[in-house]
Amino acid sequence: MVLMAIDHASAAFNGHRLMTDAVFMYQPGSPLPAGQFFLRWVTHLCAPSFLFLAGVSLAMSVERRRAAGRPVDGHIAVRGLLLIALDVVWMSWAWDMRWEKAYPQVLYAIGASLLFMIPLRRLSAVWLAVAGVALAAGCEAAVRLLSDDSPAVALLFSGGPVGDSILVMYPVLPWLAIMMLGWAFGRYLAGGGRPERLLWIAGLASLALFAVVRGIDGYGNMLLHREDGSLVQWLHVAKYPPSLSFTALELGIMALLLAGFFRLERRIAAPPTWTLVLGQSALFFYLLHIHILKGTAHAFGIEKSGGAGLTFLAAGAVIALLFPLCWWYRNYKQAHPGSLARYI
Repeated sequence: MVLMAIDHASAAFNGHRLMTDAVFMYQPGSPLPAGQFFLRWVTHLCAPSFLFLAGVSLAMSVERRRAAGRPVDGHIAVRGLLLIALDVVWMSWAWDMRWEKAYPQVLYAIGASLLFMIPLRRLSAVWLAVAGVALAAGCEAAVRLLSDDSPAVALLFSGGPVGDSILVMYPVLPWLAIMMLGWAFGRYLAGGGRPERLLWIAGLASLALFAVVRGIDGYGNMLLHREDGSLVQWLHVAKYPPSLSFTALELGIMALLLAGFFRLERRIAAPPTWTLVLGQSALFFYLLHIHILKGTAHAFGIEKSGGAGLTFLAAGAVIALLFPLCWWYRNYKQAHPGSLARYI
């Protein structure tokens, strides 16, 4: 959540922000200053972690609902459709402070993936994990083979414009692959599996896959190839849509971090309260922070007027501002588990 706030603060205030995370965004030979590059790059961890952990959460919540004899598919459908609607209706105008286009982004990817998971969850965890890996690896082939101007291809595989009023930033299927892997891990946890060893193995294997794919620099990079052997060029991977090298790198880092957090959890009395509050009110925070950041920059005429310093200041300010609201909302949601608050 903190990394996400930094990225969106940068989008609002940072005049030097780099957005070169796709072949259509990057002019070959353009400079990639290390400071600005890594300010953007560290935030790549957010979206893959959101999709993976949404899959974990889904697996565990389905288990609880089934044990309690409560309906499952309808609940998943409502959550998925609500997320899509929130992205299109509530979030889209915040990005440019006017409602001219819909920008299906991470909420669309999560919501649409939830809808796909209604039938897919019938598969075994092993088969779903295998299918997730295959989907992550195969989306580039679909992007290359299928028509670029098809709305279905844009929504499902490649992203891009759909008519004049929709610009798809997060096509669903590459991100669904990550949710499928999260679901498989969630089933492993629900079955009493010990997560640390699996996470270490999966994380190192994922990073090894990244090294091979990026080293060969052919298929799997979504046409965003290395221009030299520098660290920046190795890490300059395609997010729009996510390449296999992007997915392997980010999930590898995420898995190793999760393994470390599981170990840390056993050694401390309790996690810091502020991290729990942000984590347990994540969607609530998301639905407000971009509007505050973009609205403030727009209202004071300081859009894209600063650099990294203003970015960190704005990110810290929006977290401090929303923290009391997140605390209140988290407590309200826990005190009213049957209310509509459970969907946010």
